[in-house]
Amino acid sequence: MRAVFVTATALAAVLSAFAAPTGNVPISKYAGPVKTNSYIIKLKDGVSKDAHINKLVAAFTAGGKVQYKYDTVFQGYAASLQGKDLDYIRQSSDVEYILEDGIMTIDYEQGDETAAFVAREAPAVEGLDKRANGAGVDVYGIDTGIYIAHSSFGGRARWGATFGGYANQDGNGHGTHTAGTAVGASYGVATSANIIAVKVLSDAGSGTNADVIAGINYAATQARSSGRPSVANLSLGGGASTAVDSAVSNAIAGGLHFAIAAGNSNVDAGSTSPARVAAANTVGAVDSSNRKASFSNYGSVVDVWALGVNVLSAWIGGTTRTNTISGTSMASPRVAGYIAVHIGNSGGTPAAVSSALKSSARAVVTGAPSGTTNLLAQPF
Repeated sequence: MRAVFVTATALAAVLSAFAAPTGNVPISKYAGPVKTNSYIIKLKDGVSKDAHINKLVAAFTAGGKVQYKYDTVFQGYAASLQGKDLDYIRQSSDVEYILEDGIMTIDYEQGDETAAFVAREAPAVEGLDKRANGAGVDVYGIDTGIYIAHSSFGGRARWGATFGGYANQDGNGHGTHTAGTAVGASYGVATSANIIAVKVLSDAGSGTNADVIAGINYAATQARSSGRPSVANLSLGGGASTAVDSAVSNAIAGGLHFAIAAGNSNVDAGSTSPARVAAANTVGAVDSSNRKASFSNYGSVVDVWALGVNVLSAWIGGTTRTNTISGTSMASPRVAGYIAVHIGNSGGTPAAVSSALKSSARAVVTGAPSGTTNLLAQPF
């Protein structure tokens, strides 16, 4: 994927920049905080992104800047726009829709941090197929980054890419914790899988939809290029975003499996992105008694549940540090690990694997509202 940073003062190019105007394209509001003057633009199918953007940047007069041109999962781009530059785009018949660039966040409860691993505290994952344990599978942690030197990863972690202008580090811990649950040797599921850091969230745990789409685009592009079975974990969320949902859906259509956290607001996840993506595996959180966690989102978009309360996993600040935290963020990577083991052993399309995941799950979850599944994810 290419990032484009171009400005110009060629006002005369405006008239040739777009197809004939058809009236202003409305700007869809985001239900939550947004990045000021930042937008995600969806082009109509069949429109050349290159031609559109080349003409666009020649027309900029108000400091406009194209941040991302998505080349795999989204027919469009993200740009910083205001004044006449935004007006020009709104008047283009190339454009299908324009979205405010909303903010996505992580959400978890702090627990007890420890300075060293105690391997005997890590319970074995009951029923896990030991034939491969995810060998040859790539797991993309689209998150706050990963402390790749942590001993739990045993050299299987590497830095993939960073989107959002951040340092190549996990200064938060969330991404390292989720990675440890997915693939960590001491506390994880797919203990032979690779884990690839895709940083789209700041060390404070938030990031823009544009950066998240860029991370999804990167993972989908890399997975397709490598030809290896791959799964992405998204332990993040925010308000409804058609663009984010489309990026995830298109990545799945291209063969990339997804596990997605349902969210921690104790509301119907059908109003949040990317949890509401139908083709993804959306995961709610339960406690050790298989009861719905008080904070977990719910609803018909939840596919399965997994442990998300008092989860022990890898942490930042030292190669053997751990932390115990809670959230649907902790439940989702467990399912990503299950998927990694399964596709390493048996392969399968995202649709087939999602079906197998649910078919193998146990109907034991209590406390879930009416209309929400009671399926607890299992190794399959």
